[in-house]
Amino acid sequence: MFVQGPYLGYRLLLVAILSCVLIFVDSRFDYLDKVRHALSSALTPMQWLSNLPRGVVDWVDEVTTSREQMREDVDAMRARTLVLERKAQKFAFIMAENGRLRELLNASGVVDETVIVAELIGVSPDPFKHYVMVNKGRADGITVGQAVLDSSGLIGQVVEVSELACRVLLISDNSHAVPVQVNRNGVRAIALGNGSFDFLELANVPDTADIKEGDLLVSSGLGGRFPPGYPVAEVISVQHDPGRPFAQVTAQPKAQLNRSRLVLIVAKQPDEKNHNGETQEQGISSEPEQGGEG
Repeated sequence: MFVQGPYLGYRLLLVAILSCVLIFVDSRFDYLDKVRHALSSALTPMQWLSNLPRGVVDWVDEVTTSREQMREDVDAMRARTLVLERKAQKFAFIMAENGRLRELLNASGVVDETVIVAELIGVSPDPFKHYVMVNKGRADGITVGQAVLDSSGLIGQVVEVSELACRVLLISDNSHAVPVQVNRNGVRAIALGNGSFDFLELANVPDTADIKEGDLLVSSGLGGRFPPGYPVAEVISVQHDPGRPFAQVTAQPKAQLNRSRLVLIVAKQPDEKNHNGETQEQGISSEPEQGGEG
C-alpha cells in the first residue's frame, strides 16, 4: 500500500532535480541520443496499435460497400486511369526531350529522383509543433534531411530517424524554412512556417520584386536539402506598404499538410550524401534570400 508522508516530498524533489539534470544534459550534449532512438523504436509498435482501430474501421467500411457503389468506383477509376495514361505518355515525351537537351548541354543531373512510399502512423500531440511520424526508418534507408512529399507538393523533411520509423517536420512549423522561387520568373525567396497549416510567409521580399497573386512557388534547390522544382505553395496575398522596404507576401501550401496519409520520401542522390553537415543545414536556414529581379 502506498504510504504518504514526509518521504514522499523528498522523493518528488529528487525526481524534479533528476528531471532538470536530464533536460540540461539533453540540451547541451548528445549523450542521450542513443537512448532517445531506442525509446522511439520501442514505442513504434504502440503507435501502430493506436492506429489499428482506424484501420479496422476502414476495412469494415470497404467490406460493407454496396455493389452499386463498387461499380461506380470502378468506372471512375477506369476513367481516371485513361486520363493518367494520356498524361504519362505526355510526360514520357517531355522527359525524353529533357534528356536530349541535357546531353546537348553536357549536363550530368538526373531526370527524376527515387522515392520511397511511406504511411503516417502518428501526429504531434502538441498544437505548437507540426510534425508527423511515418512507418519508414533506418532499416529502409531513411536518413535525416530527406525531403518528404505528398501527391500535391512538398510536406517537409526528415529530422529524426529510428530503426523502424522517422519523424517529419512539416513546412508549416514555426522553425521551418525552405528556399523557393517563383515558377513564372525565377524570383527567389524563403518560405517560412508560421504555425498554420493553411499559410506560409515569404521573408524579406523586396517591395519591387515581381511576385503576384496566383504565382506558383517551387523549391529552388539552394542549400542542397530540397530537390529543385517541387511545388511548395501558391501566392494568395501580396501587400505593399509605402513605409516599408519589404512586401508582405502570404502563400498557401500546395500539400495537404493535415490530411495526407501516404507520403513520398525522396531518396538522396550519391552526390548529396557527400555533402557535409554545414551544406545540409542551409536547406532550413532562417536567413532569408533576397528576392531580386531574376
